[in-house]
Amino acid sequence: MELVKTKSINDLIDFYGVLLTKNQLNTLELYYQEDLSLGEIASELNISRSAVYDSLKRSVDLLKDYESKLKLVAREKSKIKLLKVIDNLDKETIKKEIEKL
Repeated sequence: MELVKTKSINDLIDFYGVLLTKNQLNTLELYYQEDLSLGEIASELNISRSAVYDSLKRSVDLLKDYESKLKLVAREKSKIKLLKVIDNLDKETIKKEIEKL
């Protein structure tokens, strides 16, 4: 479950990370991509563990809010799923699938 959550957050970072502040993005990357603990991040950034936790919580909430409004990650996943289906279909079936959209 934790791996799925981490993958999900990393997907959100890939799409919406540019909308965050440098500090927010840095904290998220240290935690979710570099796999540092709250204490390690706090030490590196010279802030408290609770400040790291609060920053992570707010940043993840922001990313989820962006996704709930823009749905870029969901659309990308739908496109990938459709491309996998298309790879296994003949032209007539492809045409029917496109018409469903």
